[in-house]
Amino acid sequence: MFSFLVRRIIGAIPIILGVALVVFILFNVVGGDPALQMVGKHATAQQIADIRREYGLDQPLHMQFVKYLGEIVTFDFGRSYATRQKISDMIVNGIWPSMSLAVPAFLATTLISIVLSLLVAYFRGKWIDRVGVILCVIGMSIPSLGYILFGQYVLAYQLNIFPISGYDYSLGGRFEYLILPAIIWIMLSVGYDVRYYRTALLEETNQDYVRTARAKGLSEPRVFFKHVLKNTMVPIVTNVILEIPLLLLGAFLLETFFGIPGLGYITIDALNNSDLPVLKAMTTVVSLLYILGTIATDMAYALVDPRIKLK
Repeated sequence: MFSFLVRRIIGAIPIILGVALVVFILFNVVGGDPALQMVGKHATAQQIADIRREYGLDQPLHMQFVKYLGEIVTFDFGRSYATRQKISDMIVNGIWPSMSLAVPAFLATTLISIVLSLLVAYFRGKWIDRVGVILCVIGMSIPSLGYILFGQYVLAYQLNIFPISGYDYSLGGRFEYLILPAIIWIMLSVGYDVRYYRTALLEETNQDYVRTARAKGLSEPRVFFKHVLKNTMVPIVTNVILEIPLLLLGAFLLETFFGIPGLGYITIDALNNSDLPVLKAMTTVVSLLYILGTIATDMAYALVDPRIKLK
C-alpha cells in the first residue's frame, strides 16, 4: 500500500504543475493586465506602474510563475486587492463556516442517498422503484435557486420556521442558521446520488456471479446486501470521495443567499469586486484539493478491491 501511495503522489506532481500553469495563464495572461483591473481604466500610468512594482507584476512572466509556485508551496497568496487582508487568513477564517454547513449536510446526503438507492434497487421494477425514480427526476429538475427562494420565502419568511439568513459563530447558535441551508443542500443532492447509486447497483445484479449465487439457492436479501453491495462500493466510493474536495467551497449560492461567511461567500464577493488574487487562490486551492481527492479515491479503491494496487 505504501509503494502504491508513493507512485500516485509522484504521478500527481506533473499534474499539479500543469494545473498551476493553466491557472497562472488564465489570471496573468488571458485575463488582461491585473494592475489595470485593480486601479481601474482611469488610473494614471504612474499609478499602474506603482501597482505593478508593489505586486511584482513588472517582472518577467517566468519569474512571476516561479513566485506563484512558491505561493502554492508556502500557502501565502499575498493580500486581497479589495480588503488588503492576507488571503491565507481569509481562507482559514472561511473554512469553519463552510465546513459547519458542508460536513453535516454531506454526511446526511450520503447516508440518505445510499439507503434510498438500496431500497429502490432492491424493489427494482416495482412501484417503490418507479415512485423513487420519478421523485429523483423531479428533484433534479428543480434549480437550486428555486429551492432557496422557496425555503427563504415560505419556510423562513411566511411560516417563520427558520431564520432567513445570518450566521452565529458560537457553537450552539450556528445550528439555527444552518438547518435550512443544510436541508436545501440535501434536497439538491439526493436525487442525483440516488439515481447514480441505483444504476451502479442494478448493473451488478446482471453479473454472472449474481446469477450463480441465486442458482445456489441463496436468498435475494443475502445476494443483494452481501455480494451486490460489496462489489458496488467502487463507484460509490468514487462519487463520495470526489465530492469531498468541493466541500470547502460549500455551495456558492447557499452561502451567498443565507449570509454564511464561508469560502463560497468569499469567492462570490471576490468575483463581484474583481479581486483577482483571491479568485486565483481559491481556484488553486480547489484544483489541488481535487487532485488530492483523486489520490484518496485510488487509495480507497485499493482498500475496497486489493487487486487494484497490484496493477
